[in-house]
Amino acid sequence: MTAAAQRGTTVVSERAVRKIAERAAVEAAPAGARPVKGTAKGSATVRGRRADVALDVALPCQASLSEAVRHMQSHVSARTGELTGLRVDTPRVGVTTLLPARPGWNAQGADAPASAGRTPLRWWSPRRLPTGLLTLAGTAVCGALALDLILVHLAHRPAALWRTESVHWLTGHGSADPAVRAGAGLLAVLGVLMIFFALAPGRRRLLTVSSSDPRVRAAVDRAALALLVRDAVGDVPGIGPVRVRVGRRRAAVRARLAFGDREAARCSVQEAARGVLDSCGLRRPLKLRVRVRPDDSWEPAGPPRPPAPDTSVEGERP
Repeated sequence: MTAAAQRGTTVVSERAVRKIAERAAVEAAPAGARPVKGTAKGSATVRGRRADVALDVALPCQASLSEAVRHMQSHVSARTGELTGLRVDTPRVGVTTLLPARPGWNAQGADAPASAGRTPLRWWSPRRLPTGLLTLAGTAVCGALALDLILVHLAHRPAALWRTESVHWLTGHGSADPAVRAGAGLLAVLGVLMIFFALAPGRRRLLTVSSSDPRVRAAVDRAALALLVRDAVGDVPGIGPVRVRVGRRRAAVRARLAFGDREAARCSVQEAARGVLDSCGLRRPLKLRVRVRPDDSWEPAGPPRPPAPDTSVEGERP
């Protein structure tokens, strides 16, 4: 009988792991509001017997994001590990799109108030571009200096011209020199910018969503939230064109009224917009401002006008 070590090794490709994880994410979507095919995109990295999985998914806006993401993480980890034989750690799941729920579907626990937990007020940015540029500049300068020192001390070569010229220039220019002051001012401005980038949250287009689990972080894009509010307000009877602007602290809705009572339409618009904002479970509730203006062809609702009296005179018969 052939020994186990001589039978060969089964290798599961990263593409296969990614496909399985995407399918498992679709299976774990909330029942009754499963996203369509192609809304779960992911990536996978296989290192020996371990696999790291990251997914970007679309979920219904009425679903509890923390519960849905937590269930999806456990299902994807267990299902992918079962089918591939690899040890799959807790996958990273990012909710990139909020989908409208199917008619007649009610999310379990949708009416329950969401707990804030440890969800931050703002979604912090990793600042990859400034960090990468700073790291690249520091690596280039330090690498060039280290290489020159190695060549001088080990290969007994003369110091590089740029290093000797820099030293000679610095010895001949003091702190009162305009060039030195300009360089110091530039470095000070760069330092202030780096401090600002380190302290500012960034990602102003994202609004954090409340989560009862501190391990789950979720956010919704302001543009996507504006589309949801616009669709809900557009379904109000009598409402025509709708413009929605969602900021970091308030949402403004401007609608045109084609027919119907203006005050009743305004109340309906405010109720529809507030319902969408509350269903998203934002960490910081937005202030809502609603403005309804009638169209040029709009007429105020009132009792029907009586028919005009018949003033025609019947002619005499010959």
